[in-house]
Amino acid sequence: MNNLTSSANQLSRLQVTGATKLYGGTPAIQGVDFTVRAGEVHAIVGENGAGKSTLTKAIAGAVQLTSGEIRLDGEVCRFKSPADALRRGIVMVYQEDSLVPTMTVAQNVHLGREKFLSRLRALNISAQQLLQSMNFNVEPNDVVATLGTAKRQMVEIARAVYYQAQVIIFDEPTASLTPEEMQHLFLLIEDLRRRGLAIVFISHALEEALTLADRITVLRDAKKVITAPASEFDRDKLVHYMVGRQLTSDRHESDTYRKRSPGQPLLRVQNVIAGTMVKNMSFSVFAGEVLGIAGLVGSGRTEVAQVIAGIRKRNFLQGGAIYLDGRPVRYRVPAQAIQDGIAYVTEDRKVAGFFETMNVDENIYLGWLSTPAGRRRLGYSTRHRDEVSAEWVKKTRITAINRHSKVIELSGGNQQKVVVAKSLVQEPRLIILDEPTRGVDVGSIAEIHQLIRGLARDGKAVVVISSYLPEILNISDRILVARGGQIVAEFKPEDATQEKIMYAAVH
Repeated sequence: MNNLTSSANQLSRLQVTGATKLYGGTPAIQGVDFTVRAGEVHAIVGENGAGKSTLTKAIAGAVQLTSGEIRLDGEVCRFKSPADALRRGIVMVYQEDSLVPTMTVAQNVHLGREKFLSRLRALNISAQQLLQSMNFNVEPNDVVATLGTAKRQMVEIARAVYYQAQVIIFDEPTASLTPEEMQHLFLLIEDLRRRGLAIVFISHALEEALTLADRITVLRDAKKVITAPASEFDRDKLVHYMVGRQLTSDRHESDTYRKRSPGQPLLRVQNVIAGTMVKNMSFSVFAGEVLGIAGLVGSGRTEVAQVIAGIRKRNFLQGGAIYLDGRPVRYRVPAQAIQDGIAYVTEDRKVAGFFETMNVDENIYLGWLSTPAGRRRLGYSTRHRDEVSAEWVKKTRITAINRHSKVIELSGGNQQKVVVAKSLVQEPRLIILDEPTRGVDVGSIAEIHQLIRGLARDGKAVVVISSYLPEILNISDRILVARGGQIVAEFKPEDATQEKIMYAAVH
């Protein structure tokens, strides 16, 4: 992205000096200096726990610094709440939106700045004019609960513009977006940048930071490591600054496709139809391979995986067939699939992946209790729970202060590892991982990829569903592309490119 040469771009709209936040004497951030200029996109990257969220929440008034100073347009600010920051033009667009789901789009846009007597018609007209000016395809009278992730994000951004924001902080804005929605978001951020807004951008996808940002700040272990123009970084250099060590290369030299001897696949999906999303899905999965499935959200990838795992039912009449080891199967509930050695790792860990008020050991042990051996066991043994969980904490490299920590208190990467461990403790033969590294830091991504490859080397059949094309290209032995409820293309990894996959997914 080209840097603006206007003088406005050189002004520090926001300046943070010596920012420190202590929790019980332990620093979440320590002595961090940070600036963002008018008309600039400034990316903040770092592993989970590096201090990104603490720094940006302090800027947005959600966290009060232990020491340090925040200046906006040269004036010292002391925000006691997000409302204080909002009044000064600082808005944070969170990964999990902060909209009121039972209200309409127009009501959410005006929320906090309504007139004493507000007519709904006037709110709708005002919101519609704003949404149209930003080229947002959202109706002002739609109830927010009925909107998808991308449209909710549009409403949050429209509200920020309505509040006349001077600084907008995006916290993992692309985590739940399709590639097309991401491109729309990037164009919008570029438009906000041209308007002279200061943009702070947090993302685990390093390619996004490198493409979108003018400058990048790297945090590690609560401290700032470096701030420099984005043009001075590449992905490997960013990773090195983030983790302080060399990670194992993401490149996966796939030889399974060439070496696999002909024979029966472990799983065969034949002309499966389920509701309106899966229209005629057919593919096979072999033991010892990683099968990557790419495609846009809504292409039927997740839905067919849920049919295989017994979470969703295929059509009773003319719904196709699923064969496991050549035997036709139709699961009414997930327990039947688990009994046959099929595990499914959900794409939304916070909603369906773990019990947030339970600790690490308890969550993993619940996975074991769902197996036939677990259901036969009489009583709940804390000793057996600790033994089983300790083994899988070690295998999946879960890092926590202790295993009795509540899962909600862990970083995103460790939460994801708990969800994976909860499935692998079932000792499945077929593992389906839906968006396995969404919202996960770069160090944990490398560890999860190593785990996936290890499962394939051990003879397991692994299916990886991912919207992140570098992930699909790096770990897959075969690549399928879904579109409109069908598989429309298959690639060997050596023949595939992001452009070919996206073309097949769209056209």
